Amino acid sequence: MADRRLQVFHTVARLLSFTKAAETLHMTQPAVTFQIRQLEEYFNTRLFDRTHNRITLTEVGKRVYEYAERIFKEYAEMENVVKEITGDMSGVLVIGASTTIAEYLLPVLLGDFKSKYPDVCIRLKVSNTDEIVSMVENNDIDLGVVEAPVGNKSLVVSLCSIDQLVAIVSPGHPLAKRQEVSVQELVSYSYISREEGSGTREVITEYFNRAGLSHDDLNIVMELGSPEAIKGAVAAGMGVSILSQTAVQKDLQLGLLKAINLNPPLERPLSFVHQKQKFRVRAIEELLRFSQNHCEFYKKD
Repeated sequence: MADRRLQVFHTVARLLSFTKAAETLHMTQPAVTFQIRQLEEYFNTRLFDRTHNRITLTEVGKRVYEYAERIFKEYAEMENVVKEITGDMSGVLVIGASTTIAEYLLPVLLGDFKSKYPDVCIRLKVSNTDEIVSMVENNDIDLGVVEAPVGNKSLVVSLCSIDQLVAIVSPGHPLAKRQEVSVQELVSYSYISREEGSGTREVITEYFNRAGLSHDDLNIVMELGSPEAIKGAVAAGMGVSILSQTAVQKDLQLGLLKAINLNPPLERPLSFVHQKQKFRVRAIEELLRFSQNHCEFYKKD
């Protein structure tokens, strides 16, 4: 309902990139450029300075951006009021989650939410923790769910639950009959690691640092980008690894892997992260409440 040209301008001004704006808006870059040119012709002035492949807001552009922020906030408030009065719960929610959470924890939560609110369309983006936090910072997603601490103090971080990590090995591995294993023992075996930027890798690196070791002390034979790939490599006898206990439950039941408790234990927070100031539509607020209730149930369970 709001002016499309202003929506496009607001996105470009926020990201300071025509390319990123086009990706966010699911438009071609020429279409974004055309909308900006139309708005500049309407105001009969430039809104952006374009120099050396960089864009910045002109003084007029800064004022237009301030007004656009207020306009879209008022528009969102209007939508919320109308939906609250009519009892409508619809719209599109974009959620981002790190791989482990998306594959093993979110399906039940989102399935339950969708059953309660069938008119809400949920889009899920899966990436590693660093990229999910970046998407939240850029307003590319409404809500992020991550598996590592978040350093950006301008974001709201809400703890969902505590996840325990364990060492995993193949049934024929020398450690397979052990109940627990120390950090120092693990470094003597071939190790399969997550990729850089992974929340799991970050937590494990900090864990080794606390023991006076570094990630470089591990005998890394492979770096893989998903828990499923790591489980397959470990089951094939290619090395040991550390993963969320939640991620390996089915593999343990099938006898494909063996889990060994770490000594000292290794735990990490699973958290929701979202913008602090951004005015959220009613569906996002409801998802946050729904998710927190789900987490309370998860903790009790």
